This record gives sequence, structure tokens and C-alpha cells, in this order.
Amino acid sequence: MRLFENTNINFLGHRRKFYLSSITFIVIGMICLFLKPVPLGIDFQGGTEVQLRFSKQVDISELRTIMDNANFLGMEIKTMGTDEDILLRTPMQSDGSVVSDQIKDAVTSGLPGNNFEILRIDKVGPKIGAELRRNALFAIIFSLIGILIYLSLRFQFIYAVGAVVALLHDVLITLSAVAISHIIVPGLNLEFNQPMLAAFLTLIGFSVNDTVIIFDRIRENIKLYKNEPIESVMNKSINATLSRTVITSGALLLALIVLIIFGGEVLRGFAFTFTVGVIIGTYSSIFVASSITVDWKQKIEDKAKSKFKVKTAKVAR
Repeated sequence: MRLFENTNINFLGHRRKFYLSSITFIVIGMICLFLKPVPLGIDFQGGTEVQLRFSKQVDISELRTIMDNANFLGMEIKTMGTDEDILLRTPMQSDGSVVSDQIKDAVTSGLPGNNFEILRIDKVGPKIGAELRRNALFAIIFSLIGILIYLSLRFQFIYAVGAVVALLHDVLITLSAVAISHIIVPGLNLEFNQPMLAAFLTLIGFSVNDTVIIFDRIRENIKLYKNEPIESVMNKSINATLSRTVITSGALLLALIVLIIFGGEVLRGFAFTFTVGVIIGTYSSIFVASSITVDWKQKIEDKAKSKFKVKTAKVAR
């Protein structure tokens, strides 16, 4: 199945504009992240988290007053999809279930006419949270290094650098999108937790797969069109794989949209992050990885030509 036949779009001719667009979006995202950081989930922050489902609607301000009176000052309290599902999170920790039991007792005494059930209780110590944060950063860094080595062996180092820069671009753009959405649409309840980390690692794998397919076609076409400029060959290769790229990304996006709508609060961060990542990964395979590679190759060719002219001029003298 092909959606596009014999397209001849000049993707790389406008690469400077897309460079500027990506940089601008990243800068805006980093500013948003600085002004209002995406909260860390209990996985990385440490503390105690209790999710309750009440039989009646709960007034958040009343519940916050109840928890303040129970010495849980500054507790994070928010709804999870409905006004009856409430998440209570505190950095307080203790052995066993002491903190969670205190939370349940305070809610029971403060809201006697509103029964509730416990959906989940999570507890993470500060050392574990710090270790998970460190391991999350290492996971992203080492995955990029591994991809750089693999692509250097499969193609050339110049292609590997273009792909890894595109992957780093994907991570930064997606992180920026999460930061901006956290400000514009607070109802998404986005937080950086293990499912969101999984989304970042998954989008790296998805994006590099798309890039490898384009690079494979570029390698084939370079042999077929030896006398054509590298930019023209790359444009031919991107156009040739465009149908496959759109179909693959489109099918995955449909599944992710369903996951966002029906996946619930637990999977929303993963689904939202990966959805943005799929779109950005498809974009970067065309406008970042290939663009950086063609710019670098042209610089190498220009240097080689200038050296040749210098040598020719010296011989002529």
C-alpha cells in the first residue's frame, strides 16, 4: 500500500527554517520548564502516595484543610479523572504503613459521611528516588551512545552523528512539549515518572528505526546517482520512503490516541509523551537527521574542492 506515488518534495531545501523552528520551540519549552517544572512522580521524588475513590464528590479545599489539621502540611491533593478519585501525596515516609494509615484515619474522621476505597498505595524512600533519577539519566545517555556506535558500524560516522543529534532533538522537543502542556493544560496531570521515562526511551527506539530506513535508501541511491549532488540524492531517498513513514507513524498514532482517551490516568503520561515523540521522531528523521548529514557532507566536499583548487593553482605556477 502506498499513499504517495512519485513525490518530488524539496524537503532539504528548507532545512534552515526547520532548524530555527526546532531551536525556538526548545527554548520556549526550557523557559516553561524553568518557570513551572513538571512535578516528579513518587518514583523519583520519594514519599507516600495514596489514591482513593470516594462514594460522593469531594471538595478539594475541605480535604486539604483536613490534612493540614492532621499535620500533613503542604500535601499535594488532586483529582484523577473524576471528582471522586483523589490522589494524596506527601514527602513524609516511615517504616511500614504508618503514614498511609494516618492519611486514611484523617480522611475517615474528617469526612464521616463519605465512604471511600483505596485504589493504590505507593511508598518510595529518598535514596531509591535519587537512584532512579540517576539511572533514568544514564539510561538515556547510554542508549544514545549505543546507537551512535551501532550506526557508525552500519553506515558511516557522519550518518551516526546526524541520527544521534536528531534523537537528542526528539528528547528535548518532547520534553519541551510536556513542559508547555503542563502550563497550558494542567488537567492532563502530567508528571515525570517511570511510565514517562519508558515513553522517552521508546520514542528513541522508534525514531532511530525510521532514520535507519531513510539512511538505507540514501546509501542505495548514492550508488545509483553518483553524479548528482548529495542534497538531490537525499531528497529522492526521503520521497521514496515517505509513504512508508506516514503509514507506520499514522497507524501508531491511532493506537496512542485511543490509549490517551481510554488508558486512564496511570498511562496518560506515557501515551501523551509517546504521541508527541512519534510526531517529532518522524519530523526529525526528515528535517534533522538527513539535514545535518547533508550539511556536514557538503562542508567536507567544499573543503576537498578548495584544497584541490589550491593544489592546482600551485602546479600551474
